[in-house]
Amino acid sequence: MPLPVSNPVVVILGPTAVGKTAFSIELAHYFNGEIISVDSRYLYRGMDVGTAKPTQAERKGIPHFMIDVVDPDALISMAVFQSDVYQYINEIHQRKKIPFLVGGTGQYLWSVVEGWQPPRTKPNAQIREVLETLSDEIGAVNIFRYVKMIDPKAAEKIEPHNVRRSIRALEVIFSSGELFSKQKEKNPPPYSYKIIGLNRQRSDLYQQVDARIEKMLQQGFIDEVKKLVANGYEPTLPSMSAIGYKEIYAYLNQELSLEEAVISIKRRTRNFIRHQSNWFKFTDKRIHWFDVADTGVEDLIKFISSNNGWEREIDQ
Repeated sequence: MPLPVSNPVVVILGPTAVGKTAFSIELAHYFNGEIISVDSRYLYRGMDVGTAKPTQAERKGIPHFMIDVVDPDALISMAVFQSDVYQYINEIHQRKKIPFLVGGTGQYLWSVVEGWQPPRTKPNAQIREVLETLSDEIGAVNIFRYVKMIDPKAAEKIEPHNVRRSIRALEVIFSSGELFSKQKEKNPPPYSYKIIGLNRQRSDLYQQVDARIEKMLQQGFIDEVKKLVANGYEPTLPSMSAIGYKEIYAYLNQELSLEEAVISIKRRTRNFIRHQSNWFKFTDKRIHWFDVADTGVEDLIKFISSNNGWEREIDQ
């Protein structure tokens, strides 16, 4: 179905386990669309169960992109991610179809929508080496605390366990003498966006999370982690620090009981949901929020088809 703007892109965002996958697939079917994942966890091959990656059957024949892009020991920068997503958007438009950006990784999503440009400061190997050594000694959370003390605004956009992002922020600050948060340049891409936020009551969302974690265990999450380790993917890899993988590894290494691991996974997931709210704010007028308890696919179809809510140039 054609939409009332040129170069349309529909964004479906929201917290973990809110139901973005199911809604986006139904919408893509209706609008002859294709889905581009904006979930940093979906990038890694072999990490399927623990990330709740949609299976081929669940995708129902809808093309999905930015899933299974690299092996767990590879790194993909935000700049590369952004460039790849733009390429897919353009290709989907050329096929006369509608791109749907779907996911909950705020940093990656807004880098695409707002057209972030990398900081002007070039990498400084010496400073980075010192910071990496320090992070090994004091841990990711304590490195993040330094960012929070020096540049609170930048810290709002960094997940506390994302040590690479914390190190990069400090590296830029120490190299340039400027706050990392003040060096975010933007070059909005030539698309028309409609941004839909899905939400549900926090207590209901936590119940969904708990049920999802139990389902992961039933679907073979422990065996998945065993296979990754057997294939040589060390638990120190950034990908393996993802929620759940770190805890299951600790269980396999007899550092935690299974019950303790599950409790930790649930706690970290709740913390992550709270962190996602820093990226997806109810006060952000660009985001049109829908409570999934009161929303059907028909409601979203009607909203997407309307003239209301389209943004030509996104700026914050």
